[in-house]
Formats: sequence, C-alpha cells, structure tokens
Amino acid sequence: MTGGSTRVFAILGSPVSHSLSPAMHNAAFRALGLDAVYVPLKVEATELGSVMRALALGGGGGNVTVPHKEQAALALDRPSARAAGLKACNTFWGEGGFVAGENTDVDGILDALDHLDTPRTAWLIAGTGGAARAAVAAAIIRGVAVAVRSRDPARRSTFEAWVRSQGGRVTAPGECDALINATPLGLHGGDHLPLALEEAPHAQVALDMVYARGETVWIRQMRHEGLRAEDGRLMLVAQGAAAFRCWFPDEDPPVEVMRAAVNRALLEPR
Repeated sequence: MTGGSTRVFAILGSPVSHSLSPAMHNAAFRALGLDAVYVPLKVEATELGSVMRALALGGGGGNVTVPHKEQAALALDRPSARAAGLKACNTFWGEGGFVAGENTDVDGILDALDHLDTPRTAWLIAGTGGAARAAVAAAIIRGVAVAVRSRDPARRSTFEAWVRSQGGRVTAPGECDALINATPLGLHGGDHLPLALEEAPHAQVALDMVYARGETVWIRQMRHEGLRAEDGRLMLVAQGAAAFRCWFPDEDPPVEVMRAAVNRALLEPR
C-alpha cells in the first residue's frame, strides 16, 4: 500500500508500455519490504527534465529509455563521470537537493556479454544513440575494437569520430566476432532485422538490447545460424541491479527475485 512517505520511481520513455522494469523493481521492493513503487510514464523530450526533477527531488528517481537517454544526461545536476563522458543517462535519483545520474547500461552490457563468453576481439554495434554509446564504453573497458552500423552514413562517421575521441578503436565489420543491437528495432513485430550475419561472417555471439515475449526475431535467427545469442533480459536485470544500488546504497538488490519477475512477465500473454 502506498502512502505519503512512499518513494516513487518510474521508467521514462516513448514508447514505455513494453517495459518490464516496473515488474522487476516492484518485485524487488516487495521482497525487501521497501516503501517504494515503480511505474511506467510515457513522456516527450520537452517534459523529460521536469519529470525527472519532480521524481528525484520527491525522494524517488527512475530510469530513462528510448529515445531520451541523451536528453536525460542534459537534465542532470550531478552526472557521474561515466554519464558525463557518454552524454547518456539511464538512471537518476535525488542527492542533496540535486538530480544525480548514472549510466548503468554499461554494467548490463558487460554482464550479458560475459554470460555469453564473448570474444574480446571486435564487436559490430548497430546504432548511434545512447545505448550504442554504452556499448562503446563496454568495449573500451574490455579493450575491444568496434565497428558501427547505421542507416545514415553521416551519423556513422560522426559516431566513429566520437569513438576515437573516447580512446576507442574502430575496425571493419568483417573483423567482428560479436553483434550488438543497440537500436529499438525489434520492439515492433514489423521491424526489419538490425544486423545480418553476412556483415560479420565470423561472428560467434549476438546480443540484442531489445527484449520480447518469446525472444526477438533477430535473436531467434542468430541462434538458428549457430551463434550464442540472448535478448535484452540479461542486460535488463544487470543494469536494473546496478540502478537499484544507486537508489538504495545500503541494500543489496535481490537479483534472483528480479530475474524471476522478468522471466515470469515474458511468459505472460499481452
């Protein structure tokens, strides 16, 4: 039951109805007996900063999803070094009357790729937005070169220049051993596939940041092609646990409870 002291957290984005963050975090709150609630809120870019501030300074916080992660970084008073460097934020909270923020997507990506025993050679990343920036940060941490896939050559060129400015290495798609979808493609049934195996014929691993009931079409295809492949649920739980630590630094996130809630929600009919 919620009351006047209940801390309110939210997932902010557009679209947001597909998100399993509410199911995951509310299960964690219940397991630990925390007076908190997590809700989905569809917001547009013009509303994002004011909604983040209201939640954070009211004692709560939340997460930011597509397409607002870069905009969210601009709304922070106290970005972490990582969020500031990437110019992308997916987690925020209140801190001493200020809005603080972090990018826990990097933690999620690293955990998921480690689970897949991903080669530390080169990764092909589809996308040039906030999620792709997090994938580049993960690659730099692992000492891995990246190739970039974008439908817009100018955006790709600009993004590759940003990768180099961060100390990253850019390579050709054919040199890559892992495929990463950092675009929203797969959220809707009619979406085309983000990457084709022909672009990186030696790839052994595929990670989709998107998740879906029954897995995404792209992940099913990649697994059929013989790759070790997972959709975004691994990343969701890992980044969610990292976000939880930002909001409740004195609590250990109940990771198994969070994982079970996500898996259960993905089995439920719409």
